[in-house]
Amino acid sequence: MNTCDQIQEAGPIQPVLIKKKELAKRLSVSPRTVDGWVAKRMIPYIQITSRFYLFEFDAVLAALKKLYQVEPKIRD
Repeated sequence: MNTCDQIQEAGPIQPVLIKKKELAKRLSVSPRTVDGWVAKRMIPYIQITSRFYLFEFDAVLAALKKLYQVEPKIRD
């Protein structure tokens, strides 16, 4: 059995979760803007504690595209 066979047997790839600061950087917005989207429940998030959230970038991007019907600028 080679490495590729082991990877395929492991199942689906888990989403990568990122912090607010990284999300803001990737979307070219301020962390405060992300706070506003969270408060208005405009983007999906996972709340870890009362002040700590994690985000799946692809899910947030999809939500913003649907909401604003535009292509946001992405910075790598």
